[in-house]
Amino acid sequence: MKILVINAGSSSLKYQLFNMTNSTVLAKGLCERIGIEGSRLKHSPLDKETVIIDQPMKDHKDAITMVLAALTNKDHGVIADMTEITAVGHRVVHGGELFSDSAIIDADVMKALEDCCDLAPLHNPPNIVGIKACQEAMPNVPEIAVFDTAFHQTMPPEAYLYAIPYELYEKYKIRRYGFHGTSHKYVAERAAIVLGKPLNDLKIVTCHLGNGSSITGIQNGKSVATSMGFTPLAGVLMGTRSGTIDPAIVTYIMDKEKLSFQEVNEMLNKESGAIGISGISSDFRDLYDAEDQGSKRAKLAIDMFAYAIRKYIGQYAALMGGIDAVVFTAGIGENNSDLRLRSTQGLGFLGLEIDAEKNKICGKELDISTDNAKVRTLVIPTNEELSIALETKKLI
Repeated sequence: MKILVINAGSSSLKYQLFNMTNSTVLAKGLCERIGIEGSRLKHSPLDKETVIIDQPMKDHKDAITMVLAALTNKDHGVIADMTEITAVGHRVVHGGELFSDSAIIDADVMKALEDCCDLAPLHNPPNIVGIKACQEAMPNVPEIAVFDTAFHQTMPPEAYLYAIPYELYEKYKIRRYGFHGTSHKYVAERAAIVLGKPLNDLKIVTCHLGNGSSITGIQNGKSVATSMGFTPLAGVLMGTRSGTIDPAIVTYIMDKEKLSFQEVNEMLNKESGAIGISGISSDFRDLYDAEDQGSKRAKLAIDMFAYAIRKYIGQYAALMGGIDAVVFTAGIGENNSDLRLRSTQGLGFLGLEIDAEKNKICGKELDISTDNAKVRTLVIPTNEELSIALETKKLI
């Protein structure tokens, strides 16, 4: 069984083709600058050199056509023809309240995805375009939607509702949705395997830390609290996003700076967070270099990030009545040993103790706790694409 995983962005499309008999990646790649001058496909087949194809792609349909051509190419392809593809799994950012699990895409599901576009205007439209492109290119192949929001649908009302007039929730579905659900679910399941315990018996805090970051409390295998909210803007400080702020700040800035809603929204999403505090970069590698050179603002941005992570770990430990493990994942979580230390500083009272030597690990799965730690601290590389493939296999 071969499953193609598609992750369509506004001007990009990532893909991986899996052989599900052993969960190996046969090929993966990226279509860049779709609809923009200079578009190209970067295709990496198993055991072959990466191929870069510079070719115009006016839309996602063109991108899908190029991907399928690359996968079946006689020189750098990995399958003879498209009949070898059993199913396609699509990452869909927002499923609203309608989906608490992945779904086989039919007309009703497509309508639901379109209805969610107001909730995720930057993410759902390209997801839908990618699905339609695959349906046209492979009309007889089942398509599966795997939702970032689905995992968090197990949160109780007291966790997902905002204290605004209830009628606004009923009319517009304004609530906490949470994101990165595929990643949080995957690493929690891996954590249970590493710990050798049933997931249903564990209380875990998962920290997905990258340019976009979120923290989730997972009790008995279910999400009970998460840091992102109605949009991916909420929660911890991120690369360019502010994280959670007092909502009155928005109207105050609009008044003082004479900004429109669109302008202040742009500022909070693209000019805040680490780059806003440091004035240097949204990339934490750059911030660490700047801190080493004496930049106080770079150090402040890192400290604010670690402080917010630490705060959420403590909050979720309280909500769940204790924790068994903290998991660090995604680009920063997997590779930044110092950030892991700063984020757990002062949490010894919960039972967290990190072994300095083990913590030097980067990008590999490992329990980095001391032997006597009561709460385990784990580094687990996320694999959202494999998780999507497994969800797709399960449904078909």
